[in-house]
Amino acid sequence: MSNLLAIPFKKTYPVDVKESTRTYIYSNGGGHPDEFKDDINLWQSLRKEGVGGVVHVDRINTSLLYHAQLVSILTKLPPDIGLDIAYAPVFQPNAIPITLKNLVFERCGVLFNLASLYSQLAASEDRSTMDGIKRATANYQYSAGVFSFLRMLGIPRIAYSVDDEDVPRDLFDPFASSLNLLMLAQAQECSWQMAKLSVYGIEIARLQEAQLEAKKAYDIARRGRISSTVLQDIQSLLEVVQKNLSRAERDNDLIYHHDVPTFSALVPIAETNLVSSTVPAGLSEPTSIIGNGRLIFGELVGWGAKEAINIYNDRRQNLIKEKILDVSSQLQDTVDETLQLLHLPSALEALERPIGLPPSLLRKAEEVRLEDGPAKIEVSIEDVQRLAQQDHAILDEVGSTRRPKRSSDPYVSQAMDILDNEASEDEAARKYNNLNRLPSHEANIELIGKEKRYRNILAQAAASDETVRQKWDEWEQSIVELTWSEEDLEASVPSSTISSSAPTTAQGREAQTHARALRVQIEALDDLHKAREQLIRRTQALAAADNIRDRVMRVAAGFERLAEVKPAMFEDVSDEELAKYDKFLVEIGEIGQRQGGILSEIQRRNELFLQSRKDDPAVKEREYALQSLDLAYHKYREITRNLDEGFKVCAPFLSLSSIRYDVPAPITTTLLDTLPFAIDPELTVSVFLPPYV
Repeated sequence: MSNLLAIPFKKTYPVDVKESTRTYIYSNGGGHPDEFKDDINLWQSLRKEGVGGVVHVDRINTSLLYHAQLVSILTKLPPDIGLDIAYAPVFQPNAIPITLKNLVFERCGVLFNLASLYSQLAASEDRSTMDGIKRATANYQYSAGVFSFLRMLGIPRIAYSVDDEDVPRDLFDPFASSLNLLMLAQAQECSWQMAKLSVYGIEIARLQEAQLEAKKAYDIARRGRISSTVLQDIQSLLEVVQKNLSRAERDNDLIYHHDVPTFSALVPIAETNLVSSTVPAGLSEPTSIIGNGRLIFGELVGWGAKEAINIYNDRRQNLIKEKILDVSSQLQDTVDETLQLLHLPSALEALERPIGLPPSLLRKAEEVRLEDGPAKIEVSIEDVQRLAQQDHAILDEVGSTRRPKRSSDPYVSQAMDILDNEASEDEAARKYNNLNRLPSHEANIELIGKEKRYRNILAQAAASDETVRQKWDEWEQSIVELTWSEEDLEASVPSSTISSSAPTTAQGREAQTHARALRVQIEALDDLHKAREQLIRRTQALAAADNIRDRVMRVAAGFERLAEVKPAMFEDVSDEELAKYDKFLVEIGEIGQRQGGILSEIQRRNELFLQSRKDDPAVKEREYALQSLDLAYHKYREITRNLDEGFKVCAPFLSLSSIRYDVPAPITTTLLDTLPFAIDPELTVSVFLPPYV
C-alpha cells in the first residue's frame, strides 16, 4: 500500500446540454440551433468521458481534449446559458451536489478531476523501481501544475450570482493552494527516493568524510572535558553516520556496485529545486490538443462579439437620445417658455390682424376640436383616478395576504394588520418559549419600510391628482372655447382699431418697426426648429443604417484561436464608429448658440415694442384675449401630458393582481418582499405631474 496520498474525483452527474444550448442559440441569435446539432452532440459525447471518474492513463488526453473544447465553447457562449452543472464536494461524494448554471464551474470541475487523476496515477506507481519513481514524480508534478493552473485561470473566473444557494468550497483558492503544495511535497519525496537510488558511490564518499569529521569532533570533546550532554550528542551523531555508512556500503556491494570516488573529487553541494509545478502542454496550449480537429461552435458568433455589438447599439441609442433628442427638446421648451412669457406671437398678431383670428391660433383650435379635448381630459382623469384606487386596493390586499381568511373581518383590507397581528403573536409566544429568531418588530423592519415607501408614492399621486384637477378647473372654460366653431371663436375675441398704433403716427410707425423686427426673429426661430427636425431625421436615418456587425466579426476573426473574446476588446471599434455622430453633436451645439442669440434679441426688441404701444387699450384687450386662447392650448397639452405620465406611474401596480393570496408562507417571506415593482423606490414623481410641475 502506498504511503503517499491521492486526491479523489469530484463526483459529477449526467447533463443534457441539448435543450439549454438550443434555447440559448435560438434566443440570442447567431444562427439556427439545427445548424449546430453536430456540435451539441460532440459536446455531449466529450463530457461523458472528459469529466473524470476513471483512473487510467488514457483518460488524461480525454480530459485535456474536453477542457480545450470547453475553452472554445466559452469563447462563443457566456458562462450562464441556463445549463445546470452539478458536482459533489470532493471529500463528500454522497453529499447533495452543488448545482450552478455556470460553464466556468464545469471547466473548474474538469481541471480539478484532471489533477485528481494525475495524483491517483502517481500513487498507484511501484516506487521500488527507478522507472516507477520517475513516473510518480512526474505525475505528482503534473497534478500540482493543474492545481496551479486552476488557481490562476479557473477559480478567479467563477462569478457567483445572488441566486446561488451554495458555493463549492473546494474550488476556493486556499483549498486549491493547499492541494498544490501537497502534490509538490509528495513529488519531492519521490525525488528524494530517486536520488537515493542513483548516487550510492557518492553517498558512501560523503558518509566516509562525515565519519572522519564526527570522530575528530568526538575526540576533541572527550579530551576537552566538555559537558556530558554535548558529548552524548556528538556520540549519537557519530553512531548515526556509522550506521548509514554501513548500510550504504552493504547495498552498494550487493546491489549497485558503484565506484566510490575520493572526497576531493566531489563537487560542492549546491542548492537546487527537486521538483516544480508542471502544467501539461494541453492546458497551456489547448490548440495543441485539438490540432486540426473540429472546434465546437467554431462557426457561431461569439458572445463577446455579440455583446460588443449590443453595447455599441446601446451607446449609440443613449448618445442620440441624450445629446440630440433631449437637447433638441430642451431647446424647444426654452423657446416655448420664453415666447409664452413675452406673450408672443399673440401680441404681434393682435397688432397685425386687428380683426379675425391668426392662422396659428386657428390651427391649434382645430387640433383641440378634432381630439375632443375636454372630453378626452375628463375620461383620462377618471381613468387615472380609477387606477390609483385599484393600486391602493392591490397594495392593501398584498399586505394582508397572510391574514386568515375570515369573510366577517371588517379590517381585511388594512395592509399592515397582518404584521401587527404577527407581532402580537410573536410577543405572546416569547413569554412561554425561547425562540431562536429575531423579534417580529426587528425582522419586519424592511417590509414595513417598503410598505411605507409604496404608500408614499400613492400619497404623492393623490396630491398630484388634486393639482391636476385644480389646473383643469382653472382652464376648462378656455380649453372648451378652443373647441368652438371658427365663427364663434372669432366672435369671442374683440377686434381693435388701428388708432394709436396706426403707422400714420410716429408711435404707430415705431410699433410697426419693432413688430417687423420681432416677426423676423420669430421666423428665425421657426427656421432653427426646422433645422433641428432635419438634424434629427438625418441622425435617425444614419442610426437605422448603422450596423457594425461585419466590422466586429472581422476584428474577432483576427484574434488568436481559442482566445477569450471579451466586449472590452472592441472598445476602439465602438469609439471609432460612434465618432461619425460627432458632426451632429457639433451641429446641435451651434443651433443652441444661435437660438440663445435670437432669444436675447427677441427680449430686447419686445421691450421696445411694449414701450411703443403701451397706451393703446383696444389692442391690449385683443392681445389679452389671443394670449389667453394661446395659453389655453399649451395648458391643454400640459394637462394631457401629465395624465399620460400619471397612467404610466399607476399601471405597473396592476401586475400585483396576479399574485396568489392563498399560499401559506412565513411572515418573513411576505409578498411585500417580492413585489414586481416597476417603480424606483426613491421616486418622487407624482402620478399626474412631471418633476417640474
